[in-house]
Amino acid sequence: MDIIEKARELGRAIQQDERFIRYAKARLANDDNKELQDAIGQFNLTRMELDREIGSDNKDELKVTELNEKLRKIYSDIMSTPAMTEYNTAKAALDSMVNEVNVIISKCVDGEDPDTCDTSTGCTGSCSTCGGCH
Repeated sequence: MDIIEKARELGRAIQQDERFIRYAKARLANDDNKELQDAIGQFNLTRMELDREIGSDNKDELKVTELNEKLRKIYSDIMSTPAMTEYNTAKAALDSMVNEVNVIISKCVDGEDPDTCDTSTGCTGSCSTCGGCH
C-alpha cells in the first residue's frame, strides 16, 4: 500500500464530496459575478488609498476616517450579497470536513485507532478563546 496513492485517493474523494462541489460552484459563481468582482476591486483600491493615507507624512485624520467608513461599507455590501453568503456557507462546510479529516489523521499519527478515534475537536466556534486550529 502506497501512502501517497492513498492520499491522492482521499483527494479525489474530497473533490467528489457534495461540500467540495458546492464550494467550487460558489467560488466559480463569485469569480464570474461582474458586480461582485467590481465591488471587490473597489474595496482593494479603497484599502490601498487608506494605506497610503495612513503612511503619509501629512496624514489627514478626517480622510482616514472617511476612507475607513467607506471601506467598511463596501465590505459590508460585499459580504451581504447572496453570492458571498453562499460562498461563505459552502466554505465553512468544506472547512469543517477538512478539519475533521485532519483530526482523524492527527489522531492516527498519535497512535489512535482510525476506526474509532473521536473526530470532535472541542471547537466552540469562537476564535477569541482559541489557541489556534489544529
